[in-house]
Amino acid sequence: MAEALAIAEGKYTYVHEVGKGPPEAIDAHHIVVRRSREKGFNLCLFTLLLFAYPTFLLFRQGTLDTLHIWSLVIMASLTRLFLKKPVKKESVLILPAFGVQLETQYGSGKTVRQFVPISRILKPVLTECVTPVTCYWSLSLIIRGEEELMLVFKELRPPVKMLAPIWKALCAAIECGECTEAIT
Repeated sequence: MAEALAIAEGKYTYVHEVGKGPPEAIDAHHIVVRRSREKGFNLCLFTLLLFAYPTFLLFRQGTLDTLHIWSLVIMASLTRLFLKKPVKKESVLILPAFGVQLETQYGSGKTVRQFVPISRILKPVLTECVTPVTCYWSLSLIIRGEEELMLVFKELRPPVKMLAPIWKALCAAIECGECTEAIT
């Protein structure tokens, strides 16, 4: 049986599953995106308004010119962009003796998994990323033989409050002593 600890902040929910049975060595950390019904309603209303104006212009003038065609094409592409199935959940499964499995679940049902053996992980790194527009925290792994860091959460940008326990669990799994003392 598994016990779950959950923390909710903003649009993310962090779930840490603690095993109490035979698979107790598996340490599962999930970041789930919370969806609201209001967002779906607003999206439908926005789509309706985007298509209503060019259609109104088309029926008012009675002729179909290139402006109407281009506005419908642009509205359709914007709607498709907004209706794209986003990420539902990203997970980190830590198997201390074997490695780390990174998992991304999309709204369409597609799941992408990537496994990294524990022997290839040098150190997990928690960094602050600053851009001209935003500032966020990122959790990545330094991989032996690779020049670039491997991002743990490729799609989502959860707050540091949710990344810190995952970072500590990764440090404990690879037995990185200095890691657990840095953040308390």
